[in-house]
Amino acid sequence: MKSLSRFADPVYCIMRLIVGLLFFCHGAQKVLGWFAKPGQTREPLDLMMTVGGWIELAGGLLIAIGLLTRPAAFLASGMMAVAYFMAHASGSLFPIVNRGELAVVYTWLFLFIFFYGPGRWSVDAMIRGGVAPESSIPESSST
Repeated sequence: MKSLSRFADPVYCIMRLIVGLLFFCHGAQKVLGWFAKPGQTREPLDLMMTVGGWIELAGGLLIAIGLLTRPAAFLASGMMAVAYFMAHASGSLFPIVNRGELAVVYTWLFLFIFFYGPGRWSVDAMIRGGVAPESSIPESSST
């Protein structure tokens, strides 16, 4: 299994890209009206949905490219936790029952990204001269 460790950072960065783009799509759907189902009309958004849509749109892009990754991931994680408790938790405590699985997954994925950092394949790393922050480089053990 040690041979798979060399792929950890590239796979993490690909995961960050995909999750960020998916989150961006949710924001683009709310704010810009993109990705709507055929024949579906765009409903006006209240202030909370508008702010959430912009966090999804901007935060998703920032996370995807790895720019200001930690602040963007922290904000996105908090927003998704609030979304879960405001929109889903009143139905049931269990996400499988209240249809809040995606909110819970995004919350924990973004919290992980916040703690792990941007990774080596990111704009943040390029700004630092191609070096990822210390906390995002996994230590390899010689056991």
